[in-house]
Amino acid sequence: MNRRRFIKTLGLLPLAGYAMNLNDLKKISDNFSASPLMPIIFFGHGSPMNAIEQNEFSRKWQEIGKKLPKPSAILSISAHWETKGTMITYLDKPKTIHDFGGFPQALFDVQYPAPSNKELALETQKLITSTSLILDEQWGLDHGTWSILKHLYPLADIPVLQLSIDYTKNPQYHYELAKQLSALRKKGVLIIGSGNVVHNLGMVDWSKLHTPNYGFNWAIEANTKVKDFVSKQQHQDLINYSKHGKAFQLAIPSSEHYIPLLYILGLQNEKDKLTVFNDQAVMGSLTMTSFMFEN
Repeated sequence: MNRRRFIKTLGLLPLAGYAMNLNDLKKISDNFSASPLMPIIFFGHGSPMNAIEQNEFSRKWQEIGKKLPKPSAILSISAHWETKGTMITYLDKPKTIHDFGGFPQALFDVQYPAPSNKELALETQKLITSTSLILDEQWGLDHGTWSILKHLYPLADIPVLQLSIDYTKNPQYHYELAKQLSALRKKGVLIIGSGNVVHNLGMVDWSKLHTPNYGFNWAIEANTKVKDFVSKQQHQDLINYSKHGKAFQLAIPSSEHYIPLLYILGLQNEKDKLTVFNDQAVMGSLTMTSFMFEN
């Protein structure tokens, strides 16, 4: 039962001479609150060009968008918004940020004019008790967010907020912070993390740009272990990724593209079923591997 119908029902019942007792009210309110949990998704976003290309990755995003329940809002944790302190966008109309260079003009022309939701930002601020969540009126939506949402929800008609990554904090901090966002899943909010499991731009083999699923041995090793840890819910191994040897050191030379995965893992519950998608290596040192959890 939706909220409007619930309120309308309460208003009409006295007119019908119906004496509602507390048990009856509880049945209706329970029906109203028992909404299914929204899925949570980590997207390997890869090149910004995925925003305007029709390829196996963007087509999968389109497919997922058609199957997902329509969210009331979207909260994105993108690798491309690092801050000192944890921030959330607090805007009416977030701008589309083109935070890259050297790409065709068509990519810079892309706009994703989704609205935002200041009330949700304030509600999220109240949920997070481990730190002070800062309301930010400057950022907007970077390509880690809009390059994916452009395919998931091309009408840009769903409010979108971004949560920043505090670069001064360790992985455990981000994992624990995510747990405090779990109530949003019950309110129709789709929470996504956007980064890459393996992301070493310094070792990209550009000659393999058009070679399907090409990964260096160390990239495949790290990616395979991450998938194994995720499937077995070995979250502490994923939090302590830096302790797993040379392959992980090469795969995750800096943490910003990996941290969004920890947010999604922090939101996982025992009933969530895992789907792995876009599990491909790109140019040797990147992987597009993505994870969706849904009840």
